[in-house]
Amino acid sequence: METLLLDSNTWLLVLTGAGVSAESGVPTFRGMNGLWEDQPVEQVASPEGFAKDPLRVWRFYSQRRAGAAGVSPNPGHDALVAWERHLGDRFLLATQNVDGLHSRAGSQRVVEMHGNLFKTRCSNDECKRAPFEDTTVYAEGTVPGCKDCGSLLRPHIVWFGEYLDPTDLERIQDFSLRAASSGGRFVFLAAGTSGAVYPAAGMVDQVRGAGGETWLVNLDPAENSRRFQHSVQGKSGEVLPKLGRLV
Repeated sequence: METLLLDSNTWLLVLTGAGVSAESGVPTFRGMNGLWEDQPVEQVASPEGFAKDPLRVWRFYSQRRAGAAGVSPNPGHDALVAWERHLGDRFLLATQNVDGLHSRAGSQRVVEMHGNLFKTRCSNDECKRAPFEDTTVYAEGTVPGCKDCGSLLRPHIVWFGEYLDPTDLERIQDFSLRAASSGGRFVFLAAGTSGAVYPAAGMVDQVRGAGGETWLVNLDPAENSRRFQHSVQGKSGEVLPKLGRLV
C-alpha cells in the first residue's frame, strides 16, 4: 500500500463521507435504499417535508439520534485525530457526516458541512436564537418549540434543497488558499465518499487546480474516482491508520 507522508511541509485537507460513519454502524441514506417507513427520505429531510409533517420529521431524527448515540468512533476517526495533532493548523477536516463522531473521537478542526444531528435550531429564519446542543430523543408526537419566538424547532441539518452555510464554505476555501500559497505541499484526501454530492464532490478538482496532491480512500469506487491521483481501495478504518506516516 502507498504511504501518505505527513511532515512539517504538508498541509492536509480531509473530506469524509457516510462510508466512514457506516463502519461505526451508523446507517446511511443509501443503505436505507433512500426510503424510511416506505417513504422517500426527502419527505423527512426537506423544508417541504417539515412544513407538511413536523411530527414525522422529528420522529425520524429522534430515531437517528437514539441510533447514533449508541455507536463509537472507529480507528479511521482515531487516525485523523492523530494526524491533526501532528499537523496542527495545517490540518482541516470537512465532513458530510452529521453524527458528531469526529468530535467525539477528539478532532477539533472540523467543518460539519451538513450540520449536526445533536444540534437544534429555530425554523424561523428571523429568530436570532443560535443553534444549540441538543441530544434529546423526543417522545413520539412531540415537536419542540422555540422559547424565544414560539416557532417550531428543527434539527440543525442541511436538508435537500437547502444551501450549505456560507461560513463553512469560506472556512474551507480560506484553508485551501493558505495551503496553496504556503510554499509547502498541499494534500487533499477524501474517505468514504460517494463523489456524487456537490460542492464536496468538486473539492478534488479545486485542489488539483491549485497544484495540490489528491488521495481517495474508499471501499467502493466513487463517482469521481478518476479525478484522484492516488486511490486506495478498502475500509477507511483499516486503511487510514496504516496510510499516514508522521514525520
